[in-house]
Amino acid sequence: MKELVSFVVNGDPVEVAVEAGTTLLECLREELALTGSKQGCDKGDCGACTVLLDGRAVLACITLTHAVAGREVTTIEGLAVAGRLHPLQEAFDTEGAAQCGFCTPGMIMSAAALVEQNVQPTREEVREALSGNLCRCTGYTKILDAVAKAAGELQAARGAPGTGRGR
Repeated sequence: MKELVSFVVNGDPVEVAVEAGTTLLECLREELALTGSKQGCDKGDCGACTVLLDGRAVLACITLTHAVAGREVTTIEGLAVAGRLHPLQEAFDTEGAAQCGFCTPGMIMSAAALVEQNVQPTREEVREALSGNLCRCTGYTKILDAVAKAAGELQAARGAPGTGRGR
């Protein structure tokens, strides 16, 4: 039996009818046609399905849709503002951090949660934030470079003073 669940996705209120066991990933992809979050392992191991739930990175493949009622979900499609890519999306492109691109949305969303809370993360903090995201194509160096670049741009845009911590 389906039940209505209301929540906000990428700034827009939505109401969907889903069965009790429907994952957020299934809802996003199948009910809302938001296919940027990828279906990888379906058990929370790869991070390809990472989205933001109230600003925190979560795995959509192991989060039930009913658990997000009344909350705010941001997907990779919601990062761009007014047709302009988010600095993380730009940096992944310019730094060559994406190869096949399958893991990229999850990587970017995990990084987005980090840089929202920590405007100047160290490389170690970036590694930790991305530790739940697997990539089979790259050696991760360009991914770390892209996050560092975007974090610097976000820090400058926010006018945040440096914290004196190294990268």
